[in-house]
Amino acid sequence: MTPLRVVVVGAGAVGCAIAAKLARRDCRVTVVDRGQPGGEASGAAAGILGAGAECGEPGPLLDLCTHSLDLWPDFVVSLRQRVGFGCGWETCGAIEVARDADSAVALDRKGQLLAGVAASLAPRWLDARELRVRVPELADDVCGGLLHPGDGQVEPALLAKALAIDAARCGAQFHCGQGARALVVQHGHVTAVACDRETLQADAVVIAAGAWSQPLLAGLTLRTTVRPQRGQLALVEMEAPPLRPVLVWRGGYAVPRRDGRIVLGATADDAGFDKRVTAGGMLHLLAMATAVMPALGEGQLRDHWAGLRPMSADGLPLLGPHPEVAGLFLATGHHRNGILLVPATAQVVAQAVLQADTSVDLSPFLPA
Repeated sequence: MTPLRVVVVGAGAVGCAIAAKLARRDCRVTVVDRGQPGGEASGAAAGILGAGAECGEPGPLLDLCTHSLDLWPDFVVSLRQRVGFGCGWETCGAIEVARDADSAVALDRKGQLLAGVAASLAPRWLDARELRVRVPELADDVCGGLLHPGDGQVEPALLAKALAIDAARCGAQFHCGQGARALVVQHGHVTAVACDRETLQADAVVIAAGAWSQPLLAGLTLRTTVRPQRGQLALVEMEAPPLRPVLVWRGGYAVPRRDGRIVLGATADDAGFDKRVTAGGMLHLLAMATAVMPALGEGQLRDHWAGLRPMSADGLPLLGPHPEVAGLFLATGHHRNGILLVPATAQVVAQAVLQADTSVDLSPFLPA
């Protein structure tokens, strides 16, 4: 049987994970990207694996995020065995903090709601005393928090590097430094991807280009649009990390690494494809963080950067086959959950490409 030729557009964490999975199934996979693997949103992310902390309400997105969180242990262990190094994955837990009575009531209610629909998340309310046993350095006005013990973190730059190496070792070919310009569709079937310097023939195409996906889909019927949303982040280094779990608050978060680095994030700016870091963005970010944990103000500001989240208009990623163009599959629009959703996205999109039953019901996420 002739191997299936698959072109994956986008060499971020999602695209590389899909490419590796398909290459291991004897597909002839080519990955094309305008930049280098992991050079955009994947490498810029904070790396929160927050199925509990990042998802607000029960529904298909929470179900997908919970499924992906459950996949992470086996996913990351297998990846490390294949590439020979880790990517900073750990289940350190995450705490959503409340700074007033109304927030405390809302978070307590959220915990009860999540416990009723996703038992594996096991959220637990911590009163002010319990919270300060875990994180003594919190500001005086923090009155409690919702603990999500199953949430965790990963270092996205290391993850993206590992996934690119894995895909290449599995046989995927990388054509980086050139953009995908257009899809070639003949008689209702995608047959190729026209790039800056070449045209890549394909039996199937996966669009995993993040915030740059929308132009490739011009003229196609879509359930929702995808646009960039800028997120600005900062890196603070402490002599001794003042916290162990990830902390999440309204509009921001702190992600502690074991070596004393703490990633602070993130703004949500509608700035098109502008990735510049602004003074106003940094002021806002640091003011929020130090208000929750004043000790962060004593840390050294080591770095700052911005990335572009692929934000769908309806809040759900676009996953699976396009119903009008045979051979076209989407894996984009993940917004704040791109890193968390890498294992599940790779799983279900690869299954769809190979025409197998998917592990998750994709009907809420279909492109159109």
